[in-house]
Amino acid sequence: MVKIIIKNVECYYNSIKALDSITFEVDEGDFVGIVGPNGSGKTTLLRCLSGILKPKVGYVLIDGEDVSILSRREMAKRVGVVPQESYIGFNFKVLDVVLMGRHPHIRRFESKRDLEIAFRAMEAVKVQHLADRFITNVSGGERRRIIIARALAQEPEILLLDEPTVHLDINHQIEIMELLRKLCDKQGLTVIAVLHDFNLAARYCDSLVMMNRGRIVAIGPCEKVLTSQNIEETFGVKMIVNRHPVTGFLYLVPLLRGDGNENKPTKKLKVHLICGGGSGGYLMRELVGEGFRLTVGVLNVIDSDYETAKALGVSVVCEAPFSPITDENHQENLKMIMAADIVLVADMPFGYMNLKNLEAALEAQKAGKRIVIVADQPSRIRDYTGGKAKAILERLKEQGAIIAKNEKEAIKIVKSLEK
Repeated sequence: MVKIIIKNVECYYNSIKALDSITFEVDEGDFVGIVGPNGSGKTTLLRCLSGILKPKVGYVLIDGEDVSILSRREMAKRVGVVPQESYIGFNFKVLDVVLMGRHPHIRRFESKRDLEIAFRAMEAVKVQHLADRFITNVSGGERRRIIIARALAQEPEILLLDEPTVHLDINHQIEIMELLRKLCDKQGLTVIAVLHDFNLAARYCDSLVMMNRGRIVAIGPCEKVLTSQNIEETFGVKMIVNRHPVTGFLYLVPLLRGDGNENKPTKKLKVHLICGGGSGGYLMRELVGEGFRLTVGVLNVIDSDYETAKALGVSVVCEAPFSPITDENHQENLKMIMAADIVLVADMPFGYMNLKNLEAALEAQKAGKRIVIVADQPSRIRDYTGGKAKAILERLKEQGAIIAKNEKEAIKIVKSLEK
């Protein structure tokens, strides 16, 4: 039985203490999430668990063995690591990258079994069709899944992941989290992952470790860790924490700072926001806080943006979970858009399920509405529609849409249009 014991661990970067008295245990098959603000020590903890960083005080044991004395090959056989960013300096084919995960097991040349394991890992994260493509010719989300496949090809007992869903659209986020949950339940794989999305963490993890300033501030089951008090004290953000009436899982909704009475409209300008997958939270809070009349749509009812809109009292067109936008909801969305002065498009991934939102923005532009698009690099928009979303965004831009490089700039633009 694989068990991890972390006892009184302290780690330093030069004279700066990065981890302070970290103690907890992880049983075989557990899915443990690590949450905390930037700089709280989450990535450092993963580095310590993987043996890359040696504690100055305390120890990390895997099945009673101190990771600091295990060889790299032995560690690689037991622990797979998916870092937050993975730089690959040479133009390898995707299959070759995944086969790198077999390195601890290969003595000279890869065997038929190694190839089978590599393809199985690629199939698990749905990148097998990219096997012969060069790693430099895949998207950021595809690269993320390829690196996860490489770690799975190691056939580890423990998988450490630093923000495994970063760069992925909502569909692929759910696919990866479902895969990790299945690996825990069916194969007894132990998963420890740094996560930034509370709702994903609450949905898939057995337990959570909340960190701040290098220390553990809360640990245990999700409902014990993800409390309004813990989150506000650690992140400085007020949250509504509820349990979904259908699924039974916790879900969290961020609130405006203050007493909650800031959302009364004071401006004449009406804004319609197209968002999803958490891309609209900041924009909604700022626009409502500034007194703009706001509508939002179309959003999936389990999307965190939907929960934010409802918490702020914003009118929203909603759609059933994991469903494409129906014609009825599309028409309702168009009505909201035609009643608005500005249509604001968040920096969000587009797939076939939400493509009609972009089509609605195009209709709005034809009707003379002002369009503002949040896009740091419009040419790199996250398009999962085979180029259809990108083509619409390019048309919007060519026909006079205003491009904001980030969310703060978008808010400034909207405020300037109100004058």
